[in-house]
Amino acid sequence: MKKIALTLILMFLITVACQDKSTNDIHVITVEQMNEVLDSDNLQLVDVRTLDEYRLGHIGNAQNICVTNDDFQEKAKLLDKNKPVYLYCKRGGRSAKAAKILKEMGFKEIYDIKGGMGAWESKGFKTNKSTP
Repeated sequence: MKKIALTLILMFLITVACQDKSTNDIHVITVEQMNEVLDSDNLQLVDVRTLDEYRLGHIGNAQNICVTNDDFQEKAKLLDKNKPVYLYCKRGGRSAKAAKILKEMGFKEIYDIKGGMGAWESKGFKTNKSTP
């Protein structure tokens, strides 16, 4: 019985040790943390809301790739998988969905902004508007 238990433990440890750890988990960050890195050249900021929501106001130089559109994955392929990707929506639900999709696509560093635009605006941070 001890041999079986030791064998199972050893198999578990080998399995865990051999797993690919190259992709990180999804990191949830605050709007304050996002504001600190907003001007970095090494980030990709993605607004995953609808185009109409994006036009009403968005963060910095965010690009709009709506997660509920059928072409989300096709457009996301144009992002650099090796550069950090920061995602937000209105409150956090759609950006969490987008983060999971990007993780499955092999993106290495994914940040989901907690509270989305609602939290961003409630802190009084600057937004940009787009014209149709």
